[in-house]
Amino acid sequence: MSNQHLEEFTLTVTLNKEDVPQFNYTQLENGQNVPVTGSFVVSTPTTIRYYLIDKTEKGLEFTGAAFTTPFDNVIDSVELGEDQRGPYIDLIDSDAQPGKTGFRFVLSVKNSKLLMMSPDPEVINRGTA
Repeated sequence: MSNQHLEEFTLTVTLNKEDVPQFNYTQLENGQNVPVTGSFVVSTPTTIRYYLIDKTEKGLEFTGAAFTTPFDNVIDSVELGEDQRGPYIDLIDSDAQPGKTGFRFVLSVKNSKLLMMSPDPEVINRGTA
């Protein structure tokens, strides 16, 4: 990731009154968390990092990302990690292949064998690398 640009988002998961998960994306702009769609346009090699904030009290954790078009080479790899800000998932994008891909985050639920998927953000490559 040394020559990659880093873009960071926060994914906050809450539950509504019917216990249906709600996914909210924000990005830090001028010191403020601004609501965004979670989608991103790439024009240089970029690592797109999503931090998870679980406000469901269900013990959610990232387990990966599922892609609608996994063989299009828009995203090169996915890595899980954790730092002082918490757990995150990185989408590594060299921007070598123009196109767009949709994906869903796959999350595990503590003390359950059930998995949960997020709504569908997109990565759009301009292919300028």
